[in-house]
Amino acid sequence: MNTLHETYIALGSNLGDKFLNLQLAVRAIFEDIGSVSKISPVYETASWGFESENFLNAVLLVKTSFTPQEVLKALLEIEKKIGRTRTSEVGYQPRIIDLDILFYDEQIIDSQTLQIPHPQLQNRRFVLQPLTDIAPNVFHAKLKKTSEILLQQCSDIIPAEKLPRWLKNPLSEYNLAAFNFIAIEGNIGAGKTTLASKIAADFNAKLVLERFADNPFLPKFYEDKSRFAFPLEMSFLADRYQQVHDDLGQLDLFKDFIVADYDIYKSLIFSKVTLQEEEYKLYRRLFELMYKDTKRPELYIFLFQSTEKLLENIKKRGRIYEQSISAQYLESIQKAYLDFIKTNSKNKIKIIDITNKDFLENRKEYLEILRQISQN
Repeated sequence: MNTLHETYIALGSNLGDKFLNLQLAVRAIFEDIGSVSKISPVYETASWGFESENFLNAVLLVKTSFTPQEVLKALLEIEKKIGRTRTSEVGYQPRIIDLDILFYDEQIIDSQTLQIPHPQLQNRRFVLQPLTDIAPNVFHAKLKKTSEILLQQCSDIIPAEKLPRWLKNPLSEYNLAAFNFIAIEGNIGAGKTTLASKIAADFNAKLVLERFADNPFLPKFYEDKSRFAFPLEMSFLADRYQQVHDDLGQLDLFKDFIVADYDIYKSLIFSKVTLQEEEYKLYRRLFELMYKDTKRPELYIFLFQSTEKLLENIKKRGRIYEQSISAQYLESIQKAYLDFIKTNSKNKIKIIDITNKDFLENRKEYLEILRQISQN
């Protein structure tokens, strides 16, 4: 999964647009660069360095997988879409939108096209005030001071007036927190863990991931299915039971909901495919005894992916013991999932077709999946 970086972005625009260009910029940053984690209040200030109408200023904290150079390129494109044409004229000028990178993690970059931390932020009260509102302890790697200290020491005397209106975070349009518990399911290689991890990071959710990596029977199962199917399924049954009670049974006061990359009924789905009939009957009896009072997800999401793409994803992630998985085995698992979904009406279920979608690399496709999840 792509590593997320924290970047602080300053927004400025002419007062005459009545917040419109700032809000357009927030949405474009959210759609094109990354999730907006924090938005400062908006401040009105007099123009700095030239005569003009007053300006509106704000700061965003954005989590992104882009490099600093990619963030800069995207910001310039957003400015262009909103209507700003950058010129080669020297000095300060009126502008309908101005987007600048203040920080990118704790990196120091000093190139011809990009300087991070922003070389003038310590001299601009209209930047430091909204920055300190959302990140008083963010650290300036060159000056070795926090934003709060920089604001206290700033020599800029132009006042910044906090306005009562706030910018809207587009993330609020995806009301996933309406569910206390969301389970994301799908075939091997569908991207369950990736999607669950992205949702947890964006929506302040408690993340519960299946603990399969340490299962000693898993590599042996792919070498000899008939011999190791039953001990494999039994070990998963026991481990999932413990995890359900450890992770799903405990509330986290600092999280808004739970998102997991599996549902406990996965045990029955896989065992139905891998076990002999008599083994499955015994297994199911044990399952029903252990899980009869277990918490179920309020929303069950099934990621539908083509067999060809599943095989491609399995090969790409490179787990040695998975490389022998056959298309026939994946198709039997897919059928078992769909049979389960057809006969299960107790929970809200959504099937999302992700065939030919890359929601890890393509942010717009990720947002489209969020839209589908949020739909009634």
